[in-house]
Amino acid sequence: MTAEKFFTHPLGIIGSATAATFLWGTAFPFIKLSYAELQIGGSDTFGQMLFAGYRFVLAGLLIFAFMALMKQPVKYVRGTWKGLSKLALFQTFLQYVFLYIGISMSTGIQGSIIAGATSFFQILIAHFMYKNDAMTLRKVLGIILGFLGILSVGLTEEGFNLQFGFGEILLLAAMFFGGLGNVVAKNEAKDMNILYMTSWQMLIGGLALIVVGATVAGLTPFVFTLKAAWMLLYLAFLSAGGFVLWNNVMKFNKVGSVSMYLFLIPVFGVFLAAVMLGEPVHMIILLSLALVVAGIIIVNRQPAIKESNA
Repeated sequence: MTAEKFFTHPLGIIGSATAATFLWGTAFPFIKLSYAELQIGGSDTFGQMLFAGYRFVLAGLLIFAFMALMKQPVKYVRGTWKGLSKLALFQTFLQYVFLYIGISMSTGIQGSIIAGATSFFQILIAHFMYKNDAMTLRKVLGIILGFLGILSVGLTEEGFNLQFGFGEILLLAAMFFGGLGNVVAKNEAKDMNILYMTSWQMLIGGLALIVVGATVAGLTPFVFTLKAAWMLLYLAFLSAGGFVLWNNVMKFNKVGSVSMYLFLIPVFGVFLAAVMLGEPVHMIILLSLALVVAGIIIVNRQPAIKESNA
């Protein structure tokens, strides 16, 4: 079975998208646990960027190793630099600068729910890039509902005291660049092999993160315990596996038809953060999660009859 047949088959789409979103959902608690293990504080912005850089360089190297085992060429192909650097900027560098700083200022559960915004941003960006993915009234209503869920993350159990701070704004920025990067990856995948494209953009983006982070934090400021090393390896693995699976799904399918699966990221992330970090899941969190999931489903629902564009 060819890659195209697998990633366009319903079971292939469901399996690949679910696996990718589960891996991404585990990222939030693992990043928080890594910060604690390596003593990376909330104000250590350059240390956070350096750690992110380690992760993505290692992820790129893991894909290189897999390509070598599959006897696929890993060397740089002349003429692909523009596409790779653009993808590295959006999907790795900018997305994870904002995510790593933002998650240090918020809880794992908050980060997981805000991750649902990636789907909404993908839909908005696709509206301007693809004529067959235009905005509709249904999509607008779903996006509004989803963002109400994201804003409600800042409500307190005591009352309607909205506490949507700088960390949450940074996480929203991360999800915007993540959605933009996903759409850019779909375009670049027309001319590049997915494994080649994903590995090289992660390597380029990761090296850029290391260079910026090391200017202040130094190149090796962390003392890696066995536990910290294992968590870094897992974060690299989930990036490599998640992006390879998702970029394949995006390459062979319409943006609007697969974005719905991104609702699984906040679902997985919330409950994994509750289990792994011991964060409380109160009624407001469940309300936020329900609104985000409902918004994503409404945005991506395939209508029974053709609807007119809004």
